[in-house]
Amino acid sequence: IPKMNKDAQMRATINQKLIETGERERLKELLRAKLIECGWKDQLKAHCKDVIKEKGLEHVTVDDLVAEITPKGRALVPDSVKKELLQRIRTFLAQHASL
Repeated sequence: IPKMNKDAQMRATINQKLIETGERERLKELLRAKLIECGWKDQLKAHCKDVIKEKGLEHVTVDDLVAEITPKGRALVPDSVKKELLQRIRTFLAQHASL
C-alpha cells in the first residue's frame, strides 16, 4: 500500500475514534473557546467587514469571502492554541494506543 494511502487511512481511523469517543466535539469546543478568548473571532469579523467594505456588499459572495478570509484566519490562530490542541490529540492517541 502506498504511504499516502496508509496516512489517509490512519487519519480516517483516528478521526473515527475521536468522533466515537466524543473527543472531537470536546476539542472543537476547546478550540472555539480559545479562539474567542484570544480575540481571533473578533479579528476575523473585522477582516470580513473590511473585505465587504472594500469590494462592496453587492460584489461579494459568501464563497469570495471564505476564499479571502480562510488563509488569514489560519494564520491568525496563535501558536499556543495550536500547541495545546496538538498536545490534547497526542494525549488522546497515547490513551488509545491500539489504533
